[in-house]
Amino acid sequence: MIGRQVPNTEFIFREGGEFVKRTSKDLFDNKRVVIFSLPGAFTPTCSAYQLPGFEQRYDEISDYGIDDIYCLSVNDAFVMNAWADNQQIEKVMLVPDGNGSFTRLLGMEVTKLNVGFGSRSWRYAAVVQNGLIEAWFEEPGRQDEATEDPYGETSPEAVIAYLQSQIS
Repeated sequence: MIGRQVPNTEFIFREGGEFVKRTSKDLFDNKRVVIFSLPGAFTPTCSAYQLPGFEQRYDEISDYGIDDIYCLSVNDAFVMNAWADNQQIEKVMLVPDGNGSFTRLLGMEVTKLNVGFGSRSWRYAAVVQNGLIEAWFEEPGRQDEATEDPYGETSPEAVIAYLQSQIS
């Protein structure tokens, strides 16, 4: 994945009662960002650890030359906004990949029919510089109908360790 351009796709946000379309270029061009993707809003690991962890460590991560942090999930804008409100997220931008286009084009789509989720994203994180993947983090065991939901490789701590290694 390192060196690969992020997929060129469209995201549909919900802002001020209106649908707002943004492209990959809007989100990634001329920026260095951290993106992390997870199986679903309101799910246990995502809500207890991953999203709040990145929110709590946002400023520390930003100090390493990161312009934005995005949390992406194959959920619609209404769900992502409700989750941000529920989690009191103020810094991390929640990106709705409601149609799963970005996830599918990146090759990270998995089916989770066994738990009633349909198609979702496998858990990953990346550092993206001007649309190019600079660093890649992925949980082990990616497969359809996975019974495990590993978490560790894509934690804020793992991303911070990478960012620290780049300045020494």
